[in-house]
Amino acid sequence: MIVKNPYDTYKKNAITTATPGELTYMLYDGCLKNIRKAKHAIEEKDYAKKSDGISKAQSILRELQITLDPKIALSESMNLMYDYMIRRLSDANIKNDCEVLSEIEGYAVEFRDSWKQAMQISRSNQPVSGDSV
Repeated sequence: MIVKNPYDTYKKNAITTATPGELTYMLYDGCLKNIRKAKHAIEEKDYAKKSDGISKAQSILRELQITLDPKIALSESMNLMYDYMIRRLSDANIKNDCEVLSEIEGYAVEFRDSWKQAMQISRSNQPVSGDSV
């Protein structure tokens, strides 16, 4: 009999029931988690764990690039920013540079927090059930 980890079940349910906006927020959070893991790994001189964290953060940024809507003007700027972040993460990986990781972490925090604020504004502008539209 296989016993499932309840946390894994919760995490799977959270992902499968999330809105697209919530999924984007989760991606930013995952990117941050992996950048922080890489920073910690550099401090601990665990270079395999550092490379894994950076690789996962880059994969998340690539996924965020895929979700960009080219019809929206801001998408081009976001795409360029994601490219920059991916390149800088490669630099940090090669040089074991926590300062570069901190730079990219700062951008990811700004994007995540801005996204959260946009979701809150969007929710507050939604009509309440029973309101006429």
